[in-house]
Amino acid sequence: MSRADLQIILRRAALMLRNVAGVPLEPMTEDALNSISTEMKVSGPDLIARILRGWPETNSYLPVRMIDEDSETDGSA
Repeated sequence: MSRADLQIILRRAALMLRNVAGVPLEPMTEDALNSISTEMKVSGPDLIARILRGWPETNSYLPVRMIDEDSETDGSA
């Protein structure tokens, strides 16, 4: 599958997810996501959006976003 085809599929999937009230998850997966979202103090949909955005970046399907070094960030390194 070409990179362009994969980008089209990922964009379509993102649009479908954006227009869906919920995504059915296995109970263990849902519990894990709920725990992580509570720990990170973000909503479940925001956490899923971060995960879906990060996977294509990590696997070189999307360019990595640059972080402004002068901006404040939460968390620790």
